[in-house]
Amino acid sequence: MTTAASTSQHASSTMMAGSGSSSNTTTPSSSAVRALAMEYKSLQEEPVEGFRVKLINDDNLFEWEVAIFGPPDTLYQGGYFKAHMKFPPDYPYSPPTIRFLTKVWHPNVYENGDLCISILHPPVDDPQSGELPCERWNPTQNVRTILLSVISLLNEPNTFSPANVDASVMYRRWRDSQGKDNEYPNIIRKQALAANAEAKREGIVVPMTLEDYCLKPARKPTAESALDANFYDDDFDLETEDFDEDLDLDSD
Repeated sequence: MTTAASTSQHASSTMMAGSGSSSNTTTPSSSAVRALAMEYKSLQEEPVEGFRVKLINDDNLFEWEVAIFGPPDTLYQGGYFKAHMKFPPDYPYSPPTIRFLTKVWHPNVYENGDLCISILHPPVDDPQSGELPCERWNPTQNVRTILLSVISLLNEPNTFSPANVDASVMYRRWRDSQGKDNEYPNIIRKQALAANAEAKREGIVVPMTLEDYCLKPARKPTAESALDANFYDDDFDLETEDFDEDLDLDSD
């Protein structure tokens, strides 16, 4: 059985020895390997409400698969949004990138799924962006702060420099109409419904209440089970009402 320590050591040796085989590939730093190994182990032992992570390939610490649960009492309630997170070879000095695999209609998500969020932008002075350097990436950030920022962004998009102009216009129209224009929420709810159906096909039960969403694991997994555990821990296998009843979509 693979242990957390052996996985980290194997991934480290694979990344350090094998990544230099191509002249176009930069060899990851040993500090990046250590940082990612520690963060991944921490997230397995102490999961954070709202998302789960796993390695796409056990031999590569620099590419993660992320699943984000739509927060209850928001337009995204019941959603199950998958994404890939890729880390640069000099992490944490440079930020990772995130691309959604699940279709997400959002002002800050490009059509190809790439996420545009200040926390993932290099800390350069760019007056045209409207972002302050302090709002951008810095090495004190980590995967927890990134993904919690993403979850917050779902419900509070940044419309000043949108990645999806049409979604931004539609969101502002809905917001300014005080809920009278329902085009934007209807699209989001339908996407959340489709994403929930995908979760059901994969045998994943999405938390539908704040109590379930914020539930912490009863005990920490052992070092041996941390990396061999399923993508989602059993604490999220909770009974919930039928999703069709929870999401009352407008007919228009």
